[in-house]
Amino acid sequence: MFIDSHCHINFPEFSERLPALFSKMAENQVSHALCVSVELDKFPEIRAMAEAHPQVYASVGVHPDYEDTVEPTVDQLVELSQHPKVIAIGETGLDYYRLKGDLEWQRERFRVHIRASRASEKPLIIHTRAASEDTLRILQEEKASVHAGGVAGVMHCFTESLAVAEAAMEMGFYISFSGIVTFKNAKDLQEVARHVPLERMLIETDAPYLAPVPMRGKTNEPGFVKHVAEYLADLKGVSIDELARITSTNFCTLFSAAL
Repeated sequence: MFIDSHCHINFPEFSERLPALFSKMAENQVSHALCVSVELDKFPEIRAMAEAHPQVYASVGVHPDYEDTVEPTVDQLVELSQHPKVIAIGETGLDYYRLKGDLEWQRERFRVHIRASRASEKPLIIHTRAASEDTLRILQEEKASVHAGGVAGVMHCFTESLAVAEAAMEMGFYISFSGIVTFKNAKDLQEVARHVPLERMLIETDAPYLAPVPMRGKTNEPGFVKHVAEYLADLKGVSIDELARITSTNFCTLFSAAL
């Protein structure tokens, strides 16, 4: 069985087709999906979905791309994370690709999420784009590392260098690969995936975005995570069953405190 470690199935693209989405998950042997929060005002929708569907877990957090939104506090994130189906804090992090100018507010929001992770003892879901140096620095400064008493988490939809992956893994983070790794022009990322140990790897869709080959051009969904797994199994020279088993075990290990 596979687990989609990161998706956004509360988005409008899926509002009329959740039954079909869950059927496709079952058909493709995807046992669970983690529906990831990007704004606090939409969090109740995610929580309700997780309550209604045993195959759905939830996170709570505010995405770094959302500038004009309610800023979370540490206490608020910790309180909302106490729900039994909420297994992570995030997604959070830094994005210097989409936003320019003075981004201190983004860095401060990131620190709030890390502090909430430490207080709640729930892992972080990290988004980083064109900001890896500051991302790693702040994770260290805020003691997100397992070596500093943090609970680490996952570097989601990873597209950075092997050096960044190694630095994150040293802090206790897992590396999650999305459909991007299946793209023909993703040679550098494929090389990173070859070097990331299976024991530190997760798989995801980031649905509704980034549908993997052979589903390019379609709305991505959790059932398609099987194609990410198939590609990675071939890349790593292991059976699909082994990759499914190890990545699912990794997911359960990472989120063990909440599962």
